[in-house]
Amino acid sequence: MLVHAWLTRLGTVELRQDSFGDVDLYRRWVDAGLTSGWWPVLDEAWVYPPAALVPLLAPAAVAGSASPDAYALAWCGLVTLLDAVAVAALLRRPGGHVAAGWWLAFLVLLGPVAIGRLDSVVAPVSVLALLAALSAPRVSAALVTAGAWVKVSPGAAIVPLALASRRPWRDVVAPAAAVCVLVVGTVVALGGARNVASFVLEQGSRGLQIESVGATPWLVAGLWSPSVQRYLNGELVTYEIAGPGTQTMADVLGAGLVVGVLLATVVLWWCRRRDGATFWTDDAVRGDFVVRGAFLMALVLIVANKVGSPQFITWLAPPVAVGLALGLPWWRRTAAALAGVAAATQVVYPWWYDDVLQGVAGTTLLLAARNVAVVALLVVTVVHLLRPPSTARVGGPATDAADGVPAGAPGEPDAPAGSRAVRGEPGEQVGPRAPVVDGRVG
Repeated sequence: MLVHAWLTRLGTVELRQDSFGDVDLYRRWVDAGLTSGWWPVLDEAWVYPPAALVPLLAPAAVAGSASPDAYALAWCGLVTLLDAVAVAALLRRPGGHVAAGWWLAFLVLLGPVAIGRLDSVVAPVSVLALLAALSAPRVSAALVTAGAWVKVSPGAAIVPLALASRRPWRDVVAPAAAVCVLVVGTVVALGGARNVASFVLEQGSRGLQIESVGATPWLVAGLWSPSVQRYLNGELVTYEIAGPGTQTMADVLGAGLVVGVLLATVVLWWCRRRDGATFWTDDAVRGDFVVRGAFLMALVLIVANKVGSPQFITWLAPPVAVGLALGLPWWRRTAAALAGVAAATQVVYPWWYDDVLQGVAGTTLLLAARNVAVVALLVVTVVHLLRPPSTARVGGPATDAADGVPAGAPGEPDAPAGSRAVRGEPGEQVGPRAPVVDGRVG
């Protein structure tokens, strides 16, 4: 409550114009629909998926759409409630206190943008989906698909979910398809058939956004080169960068995003094949695969994207929080790195964003360093996935030490020797099983 009260004050009082502009835009869309009957998606193309209207309507149901202040407070209340559910779910896991504490610290470090965007609604939903990945794959698939119809990013987790399922068509594809049918059918029934996919088509008009990873070379070059310009895209209300080669880069990233997702899928498929029978007999290995796979997909969506809004960093938080909650190894270093990325993001936006737009060296270089750190996270994640499963990757005292956590740390009991268990959770034995002959172990 204290964390969200602080972020609410920042967003609605201290930095309202700089950080909560999107929330007021949500209110105006809803107000136009309620007063004049003109709705995004149903009556015009929209940059968001159709189900985004649901969380936009929720604050209006409580506070109405006429008052900007009342709507903003109701929006913050909605995000607070969803985050509370996510924290409660994290606390039910072995490393729950570490995970919940990190999640709340991450929100503070990212700043008011952590609750002032649509991404703040789907992030806690992604936490619940990843926590349910192995125990309730159908629920998990339905949640990430529903999240994708609000903001596309959660949908990328469907790939590791499907690859980690014994019956992917029944447990993942079918629930995801059912959610898609429900959303699309509702939009079509309400008269929005022609705009149901407009959120994809609307992205084509974008240039290279100034905060995007792909814009980093021009961002730095612009510190001394007059050929690089920063400008406002009035139609989409985003700042973009222009210079020699920027349009080519934007076009390459448009196609590269699809290629990047496909390559990440191939990497995950190969890892599953490499792990063989261990993958299906050891829940710790599969759990790490799903969480790290979701993290990989989110990183690809950020790095290979011509858009680079500050709220995109929230896409990376759910896998990290779940990795910590499950006691999976190597996530503490990732969590520390992502916390630094979040802090740098808040410094840039909203506090000193004008410095970036004006080409001030300090803040510009900080943004560039933040982007380099995100690329480094992508590389490290791929390396971890490509590393064969062993005690250095999943479970066991050796892993704890590698992750900077002393074996036998209080509150995190070690697994028995030779077990694949993660921090005391039941798991399969490591190594080949002894053959059974005439009912006896040979």
